[in-house]
Amino acid sequence: MATSGKLSTAEDGASASAGSAMPDVVDQVALARLYGEPLFAMPTDLYIPPDALEVFLEAFEGPLDLLLYLIRKQNFNILDIPMLSVTRQYLSYVDEIRSRNLELAAEYLLMAAMLIEIKSRMLLPPKKQAEGEEAEDPRAELVRRLLEYEQMKLAAQGLGAVPQYGRDFIKAQVFIEQALQPRFPDVDMSELQDAWRDILKRAKLVQTHKITREELSVREYMSAILKRLQGRRFVEFEDIFEPEKGSTVLVVTFIALLELAKETLIEITQAEAFAPIYVRLSYTPV
Repeated sequence: MATSGKLSTAEDGASASAGSAMPDVVDQVALARLYGEPLFAMPTDLYIPPDALEVFLEAFEGPLDLLLYLIRKQNFNILDIPMLSVTRQYLSYVDEIRSRNLELAAEYLLMAAMLIEIKSRMLLPPKKQAEGEEAEDPRAELVRRLLEYEQMKLAAQGLGAVPQYGRDFIKAQVFIEQALQPRFPDVDMSELQDAWRDILKRAKLVQTHKITREELSVREYMSAILKRLQGRRFVEFEDIFEPEKGSTVLVVTFIALLELAKETLIEITQAEAFAPIYVRLSYTPV
């Protein structure tokens, strides 16, 4: 296939620059291919944003985490912290993050001020203490906070190592085809008792009371009392009544007794207080 032999001036310049970039060895392995063309050298005019190549090797959760990292990484004794070395490394890290995230650097700056204060207090002569007492170490409060933080951090790591549902394992689920006939769960004896008590409670709420009219004659019961008293000297008050016949009969009997006493046909006597009550006829029958 024939190709055109005419090239523009721009194409001539590009061909010339490409030719000058080509190495002397023709069979050199290309670094990459750009639009199908081999690339034997990195371009010098390629712009890459500075933030694109940043790599954060360590991520800290706060100033105490950073301090603890610096101390443990260099095997410093946490009870005897070399403040000069630790403060210098800490400030270099703070300067690095200040240029990128001022809001994040605020809490780190507060700790930096604390470190500088501790270092300055260590340069001053110690305060006079009472005899037998050691001078207070300016690093004591910082050491206490670091030890407490390390303890909580190790505990959190221990909890994080415990297998968690959804992260380290999932619950196995197996589908089992059931029979078409439903199988109802077994009923416990206590559940039956509770159901029976519930039924009794509802029955008490809907129970009915039937009232019937029973005609009783006071005169008939007056005659019955007189017949019972005939031929007897006296009868105890309780023996006049018949509880087995119901409360209605008791009431009528009591009214009949009162009517007989009103008409002076009987006498109701008592020898003394709290003594038995007796009933007798007030006349002598013929």
